[in-house]
Amino acid sequence: MRPVNLIPPEDRRGDQAPLRTGPLAYILLGALVLALVGVVAMVLTDNQISERENEVAKLESEDTAAAAKAARLSAYTRFRELSEERVATVQSLADSRFDWERVMRELALILPDDAWLVKLTATAAPGVDVSSEGGGGGGGGGKLRAAAPGPALELSGCASGQKAVASFVTALNDIDGVTRVGVESSELPNKESGAGVSAGGDASGSGASDDCRTREFIAKFEIVVAFDAAPVPPTPEEEAAAEPPAEEAEGASKETASKSEESTEGG
Repeated sequence: MRPVNLIPPEDRRGDQAPLRTGPLAYILLGALVLALVGVVAMVLTDNQISERENEVAKLESEDTAAAAKAARLSAYTRFRELSEERVATVQSLADSRFDWERVMRELALILPDDAWLVKLTATAAPGVDVSSEGGGGGGGGGKLRAAAPGPALELSGCASGQKAVASFVTALNDIDGVTRVGVESSELPNKESGAGVSAGGDASGSGASDDCRTREFIAKFEIVVAFDAAPVPPTPEEEAAAEPPAEEAEGASKETASKSEESTEGG
């Protein structure tokens, strides 16, 4: 005989009891779990974003402080650079001083009896204009002088013949510091025009009053004596570039004095 369960379905218990609520409760529970996970993930993400924003703000603050400190210290850095530049300029000027007195003394000792000078120009660099000084006139500005970047002598005068000029050139090489001696010109008087004029005479032609060739055998020379090994002095443009701006130097000096007073008060 087949057994029959006479208990109503709603009162039955066990595995064979039908679901009263169905799958809706599980669906709701899963939705709640997903919502909870989403909320937790959102909170964690917001926390990470906040931490990163705080780090960025801290780094920006540190960067601003470092930039402000660098701006305060830049004056001292510039002041040090200016100080080093000035020291270098003074050292360069000291090194470029040339002992013209010694050169003139040695020139007087080696000047032969058969040669004499009518003009002597001493310049520390080519292109130096000495026309406003002492009536000596400016440099000849020849090619040999322009090719010598350092100190040089420009000699104009006469000698008793070309052989005497050659001997004078050889003697000039004995001056201490001379690196080369160049002859710009060495000419005897023109036979057609005669033997030149005396120191006080008049003659036609360019430069006749300066011509020291009073005899046919006398040669007029122009010689350049170069001292290439001597340091070249700085040009006016380089000296001007080495000079610090007045405002920067004054500002750096004031800040240095202020720091010194603060350290003295703090001590």
